[in-house]
Amino acid sequence: MVGHEGERIARRRAGLLEQGEFSGRAIRAEMPEVAQKFLAQQPLVVLGAADEQGRMWATMLTGRPGFLRAEDGRTVTVEARPGPGDPLRDRLARPAPVGMLAIQPARHRRMRLNGHAVPTAHGLRVTLDQVYSNCPKYIQKREPRWEPAAPAPLRHSSALTGDQQRWIAGADTFFIATSDMDGNGDASHRGGNPGFVEVVSPTVLRWPDYAGNAMFNTLGNLEVQPRAGLLFPDWRTGALLHLTGEARVDWERRLAEFTVTGVVEIAGAVPLRWSEPVMSRHNPPV
Repeated sequence: MVGHEGERIARRRAGLLEQGEFSGRAIRAEMPEVAQKFLAQQPLVVLGAADEQGRMWATMLTGRPGFLRAEDGRTVTVEARPGPGDPLRDRLARPAPVGMLAIQPARHRRMRLNGHAVPTAHGLRVTLDQVYSNCPKYIQKREPRWEPAAPAPLRHSSALTGDQQRWIAGADTFFIATSDMDGNGDASHRGGNPGFVEVVSPTVLRWPDYAGNAMFNTLGNLEVQPRAGLLFPDWRTGALLHLTGEARVDWERRLAEFTVTGVVEIAGAVPLRWSEPVMSRHNPPV
């Protein structure tokens, strides 16, 4: 949940306490009409939650525009569910706290939605606690197209293979799921030029914390709860690489370091394919 002590600790350590308090005023309990229209236009949503063992994961749900819609200012319906082998498939068959990120790479727009999900016949219904827009500075511009394909066999491991390490080292985008001490989920975006995520070893990743809106939602959660999940999409093939583990922040260098404890790779997991990216002009050099 946004606004807890972990975020205040993170802002103090970054020397940005007052700026973050100002940014936090944009948080709403209900979606304005413009946000409801934005949701209805999107073909994907990123979702973060904990599994039955308390491990955090991030995943991606997709559908034709309209699959994600607001029933009213406090309720969102998602006409999709995690596919076979998805690490959150079983957990989301029951009520669960979730964080969601609706993102539109083609227009450099994103919106965070945190709340509680219950399963429906065709997907999820989420009762919202918080809605807010986020800094779009590091979103790479991409245009989507549809290319349906059946998911391939899964790959499970406790460490990254060589191919997975190269995938991550060449990534310009990933998504991160975290939670506060009460288990309230959050999903966020990280972007930069290829190479901004450093593969230190088969079980350790590191990336810089770029300047944003100073709310420190993700880093604030990590101050009080280190469990995290990362999602690396393959924009060309629809494959998804899910990682779970723990993260800590090195405030002197403003780096996050993530220790991998579980890996799930699903080829052809989603039917969206994307154009080659136009890198954000805000991306710092690697």
